[in-house]
Amino acid sequence: MSVIIHHTSCPCCNSEKINEVLVAKDYTVSKEDFSIWECVNCTVRFTQNIPDAASIGPYYQSSAYVSHTDTKEGLVNQLYHIVRNFTLKTKRDLLQQQTGLQQGHLLDIGAGTGAFAQTMKEAGWQITGLEPDASARTIAKQKFGLLLQMPNKLYTLPQAQFDAITMWHVLEHVHDLHSYLEQFNVVLKPQGKIFIAVPNYTSGDASSYKKHWAAYDVPRHLYHFSPKSIDILAASKGFTVKAYKPMWFDSFYVSMLSEQCKNGSGNLVMAFLNGLLSNLQALFNVKKCSSVIYVLSKK
Repeated sequence: MSVIIHHTSCPCCNSEKINEVLVAKDYTVSKEDFSIWECVNCTVRFTQNIPDAASIGPYYQSSAYVSHTDTKEGLVNQLYHIVRNFTLKTKRDLLQQQTGLQQGHLLDIGAGTGAFAQTMKEAGWQITGLEPDASARTIAKQKFGLLLQMPNKLYTLPQAQFDAITMWHVLEHVHDLHSYLEQFNVVLKPQGKIFIAVPNYTSGDASSYKKHWAAYDVPRHLYHFSPKSIDILAASKGFTVKAYKPMWFDSFYVSMLSEQCKNGSGNLVMAFLNGLLSNLQALFNVKKCSSVIYVLSKK
């Protein structure tokens, strides 16, 4: 039986100062409408009345969900794969720069079909990958020989094992938000780094598309983070945000998807213009980027 979660306080900071700000549609699977609320205190937004972890699976069952299927169906997904080949290398370089290590132990959470884990494995890192979706785990094994494990493995990993923990567009999907971050403190080495990439609803493209902004992706995205909310959440779990890094391509990718949500078809010219304008607004303020990578370290 499906269990619906209704928040009476903020799932990020527990403040009771919360209110509805918009209603967004699930364009990918169910076509249902979901209410999005915002916390006055920490500014996180969150999807209200969501299925619990045991019930949300059907909302991920779509051939268009690229992170689980590796699909190249459609122009947007084809462009995604072209850009991904470049961004995998930039993520590797960022991780090595921020950790100061050319090789080490990596925990990749929400590893999808294993593309980033394989990139780091090829760079000489020892990899532990966690992924909840069975089809994605199968693809990772067939394509790369990676044996990804279920997310609950996180709670049985040895203490202080990892030099880096990565979550590339994953934290917004995690029901057990607080317990995940608390466990990171256990399994991360004292000088280790955490890399969290999430969409930024305070970006220019989010402001432009409003309820049609594809990165709301309800109900799969349980939370919609602002830089302030990540700062507050990290601090509450014993971490400090050491760096904010832009994800410049996301504004274009999300704008292409948002055009489809808004108009029923992709307007590549308008998507490019909105993506470019969003990036120009973020040029001197990374915290306005469509998606931001937050680099965390222990306090």
